Amino acid sequence: MNLFIAEKPSVAKAIAGELGITGKGDGFIQCGNDKITWCFGHMLEQAEPDDYTPDDVPRGQNGRKVWRIDELPIIPTNWILKPKEDAKKQLATIGKLLKEADVIVNAGDPDREGQLLVDEVLEHFCNTKQVRRFWVSAQDAVSVRRGLAALKDNTTFAGWADAAKARQRADWLIGMNLSRAYTLRAQRGGSRALLTVGRVQTPTLALVVTRDREIEGFKPVPYHTIRADIQHVGGPFTAAWKAKEDQVGLDSEGRLVDTGIADALVEKVTGKPGIIAEYKQEAKKQNQPLAFALSDITLLASNKFGYSAEDVLNVCQTLYETHKLTSYPRTDCAYLPESQHADAVDVLEAVKHVNPELDGIVDGTDLRIKSKTWDDSKITAHHGIIPTMHKGSKAGLTDKERNIYELIVRAYLAQFYPLHEYMKTTVAAEVEGETFTASGKVVTRNGWREVFHESDEDGSKDPEEGSNQHLPAMKQGDGVTCTAAIRRDAKTKPPARFTEGTLTRAMENIHKFVSDSEHKKMLREGDGIGTSATRASILSELKRREFLALKGKQIVSTILGRSVIDALPEVVKSPVLTALYERMLKGIEQGTAELTTFIARQEAFIRDQVEKANEGAVHIAGGKEVVPVSSLHKCMACGSGLSRRPSKKKGHFWWGCSNFPTCKQTYPELKGRPDYSKGRNNDSN
Repeated sequence: MNLFIAEKPSVAKAIAGELGITGKGDGFIQCGNDKITWCFGHMLEQAEPDDYTPDDVPRGQNGRKVWRIDELPIIPTNWILKPKEDAKKQLATIGKLLKEADVIVNAGDPDREGQLLVDEVLEHFCNTKQVRRFWVSAQDAVSVRRGLAALKDNTTFAGWADAAKARQRADWLIGMNLSRAYTLRAQRGGSRALLTVGRVQTPTLALVVTRDREIEGFKPVPYHTIRADIQHVGGPFTAAWKAKEDQVGLDSEGRLVDTGIADALVEKVTGKPGIIAEYKQEAKKQNQPLAFALSDITLLASNKFGYSAEDVLNVCQTLYETHKLTSYPRTDCAYLPESQHADAVDVLEAVKHVNPELDGIVDGTDLRIKSKTWDDSKITAHHGIIPTMHKGSKAGLTDKERNIYELIVRAYLAQFYPLHEYMKTTVAAEVEGETFTASGKVVTRNGWREVFHESDEDGSKDPEEGSNQHLPAMKQGDGVTCTAAIRRDAKTKPPARFTEGTLTRAMENIHKFVSDSEHKKMLREGDGIGTSATRASILSELKRREFLALKGKQIVSTILGRSVIDALPEVVKSPVLTALYERMLKGIEQGTAELTTFIARQEAFIRDQVEKANEGAVHIAGGKEVVPVSSLHKCMACGSGLSRRPSKKKGHFWWGCSNFPTCKQTYPELKGRPDYSKGRNNDSN
């Protein structure tokens, strides 16, 4: 018997649909001699630090062991995974089915976590039977059939599981140890704030804090531009003044800041004749847009509809899992396998079935066109998000699902339309020794823009092309006249605040936020911080912790979030470190690095950081205030530090154990110190 273990019920149903359902049991589907069961994501989870700390550590009011400096760092020698409470029943079902099976098929999602979550279940049950791997990036019938026909040896993907395990353990080491160390440090400074630290979360928060402070500290610089109305025999056009290399009155950025010089230039050229010094026309072509990586569609949906990163991920996941209308969404790749170009006829037929209102656009496609999106050399573990061959229905889609589905569909349809073509014209006019430049474009073929109902004027302007004005035909040496010149006053603008879409893109393109040239180069070649699968949840967690907040579409740092960043060392919030981390995981995935070596390095890093965090105290603004804990005066009952507290009688104080309510020892004050001779345990009252 073959036993398929899917990552989730929807995948199990898709596989069963192709194998043929002959019966159903409690937690599994019968398909002839084979059975299909499923997980609900990770069925096992890392044990809490309480499972690794000594039994004699006192427990607080919540039943958990009290956080103490003496217990840090917590570094497991044998890692413990525990069944999740809501997964125990299904896990027991899988255990029984494993005993009956001859061959196991890992049907986790096609990524690191999908590989690990099934493999760790097999490890949990000490499986020794043969394991195969089912690997598909879409759940439509054709993709599932292809996956079933191309099962691989599961050991081929051992590096993927090890990379996920390395991520899981290192995240635990960083999160559990540094969060505790810096939270305790904040308590010593008089603040009751939970300082959660994460390898991706913290640098992401630092990005927002840095951007917000840049905006608040920004001082606008006034400058001038000069626009000239130029008259040619073929018609008028507008051109912008271009400074000479030795032009006086410019700042270090090449902006004209001297008002007197600007006015003199206006007066100098107004009403004066000139000539066309340069005139050039070039035929240009613009390629079809790529398919969507998750970060691409997150950015577009954030800008267009104001959707959060979590909204977009959830919608894409539902379109993939529930409606089966689109392919696997957690992808960092926008390209498509060349072999899938042949599937276009079936995909377009399904698109037409689901979207009858797009009949005209679908009929306008040309399957002979093969855009640059089809490129095997650019494919990673996944490919771009595209429609599937599933002939479903949009009737059950929510508004968000419809909007995002349409974005995916139109991007795919654009691949089968011609290139967008236009004639680009650049001109330079000289008047009284001053140069004025202009550019324009005339569309000669709208091409793929037809899919988006965009004419040239509707589309976004390419900075290289400047204005989209229509320039008259002219030639070098033609005479012109500057009929008017205008000085325009402007001010430099601060950088834009992040939205969830632009922050997600910033995490992906983190090299743009690093100044060191070597680090920038290294990061440009990497994948940024986080992954396409985790970035949305990281932003949600930062908002839940109230480190970040939303203001309309903008995402801003809170007082608490800024205090957290100020309290942490540079190495913890550095994007360089987190990108290196992700690169090491990539090495484990590809078999060029070892899990044990990686974890050993993480342990050394944690020991060093905890030692530094245990020194001194820090105050956290935005958190609840607490009474500072004394490092000099200790509780005689349990050894914890004492806190000096104000009495009801003005000007009087008493001392209480910081380990309250586990320890309720108190002492009266004598000359600013606890009077140990009169201490008492309040349980005795």
